[in-house]
Amino acid sequence: MNRKPELRGRAARLARLFPTGSGQAARTPFVLLVVLLLGGGLIGLLVLNSALSEGSFQLDDLQKDTKSLTDEEQALQRDVDAYSAPDALQRRARELGMVPGGDPAFLDPDGTVRGVPSAAAEQSSVYAPVIRPPEALVPEPAGTSPEPGPASAGPQGLTGAPEQATETAAQPTPTSTIPGR
Repeated sequence: MNRKPELRGRAARLARLFPTGSGQAARTPFVLLVVLLLGGGLIGLLVLNSALSEGSFQLDDLQKDTKSLTDEEQALQRDVDAYSAPDALQRRARELGMVPGGDPAFLDPDGTVRGVPSAAAEQSSVYAPVIRPPEALVPEPAGTSPEPGPASAGPQGLTGAPEQATETAAQPTPTSTIPGR
């Protein structure tokens, strides 16, 4: 009872162009292909969206790091500016025991002296503690005084006259006796 009507003429010729088998077999691979393409596209979009959001989180973290480093750089620059200000340099030089220099003299290439040199200014009457660099904190040998006098010059604390330095070093050092020995 499943009879197909017979086709004639032009309809018969067109009917020969289509396959005569069942249509289910040809339709299944097509549907499977469409489902795979749609699924692959959705998974691709998901991966792309995840990568973009991860990149935005990294960008946000880097911007926060940049801001904190910029703030730190500005704070350090303020410190450098404060330490290199003329009044801060002058105060630090006085703490180190430096005094303002006198007028300089210059040597010309032919050996003549230009200008009249003057001695450095004496320290003011204001007490400024002497802060020594770490090299000066090495224990001194016996016989030398720990505090050089105001007329001393040079890093060893020796005075300008060699006789005074040998006299100071030649003085005997007092020794203490321990009772009971």
